[in-house]
Amino acid sequence: MSTSHKKLAGKVALVTGASKGIGAAIATHLGAEDAAVVVNYASSGEGAERVVKKISAEGGKAVAIQGDVSKLADIERLMGEIKQTFGRLDILVNNAGIYERAPVGQIKEELYRRIFDLNVLGLILTTQEALKLMGEGGSIINISSVVSTLSPPENAVYNASKSAVDNLTRTFAKELGRKKIRVNSVNPGMVETEGLHSSGIISMKDQIIPQLPLGRIGQPDDIAPAVVFLASSDSKWMTGETFYVTGGIH
Repeated sequence: MSTSHKKLAGKVALVTGASKGIGAAIATHLGAEDAAVVVNYASSGEGAERVVKKISAEGGKAVAIQGDVSKLADIERLMGEIKQTFGRLDILVNNAGIYERAPVGQIKEELYRRIFDLNVLGLILTTQEALKLMGEGGSIINISSVVSTLSPPENAVYNASKSAVDNLTRTFAKELGRKKIRVNSVNPGMVETEGLHSSGIISMKDQIIPQLPLGRIGQPDDIAPAVVFLASSDSKWMTGETFYVTGGIH
């Protein structure tokens, strides 16, 4: 396919937390549509370079840039490198996030701060800094979760953080519409990632699958096309929307 037919030709995209899982799939799909992709990572440089190599091998353009997006100084450095390399930013995917579970009675202040510093404050700060590089026609996609409305037990803090993401999406959409910048969220259901396996939640798969109309849990490549759609002009009259990509449960 010639680049003239690709949805994101000439665009510059930043995907936070893109060294593995859903973020890696999003970065790869954006690259396949001819966006120049900034693959952000906090600690897994090796994983980020694998994503960059995959995009490059398929004829795309990508760079890996380290930065912990729960820290303003790291975000400012990240945006500085994007400005120096590309001069602007057209697409921001706020994907970086952390998951930890704790039942009521066992919720610690440190856990709350870890989750909200990255999932909520990090999203706010990254968005604010990205706006300095983003002009009319920009698209911001926040990766939320089905838990924002499904509210499973023993996940109060994480659930609350993703509810906050949904509200930030709607509020930012109203504020940024006048600048012709769209803000939407993608809310995945259970998706098989490295994080899902390391958290132990994968053990709940057999209980969840019978509840899913489509009969399986998701894969990262099930989520990424929704992000490409929201990043592209195909969704040019959509903002403040919440996309559930869950296999049918929410």
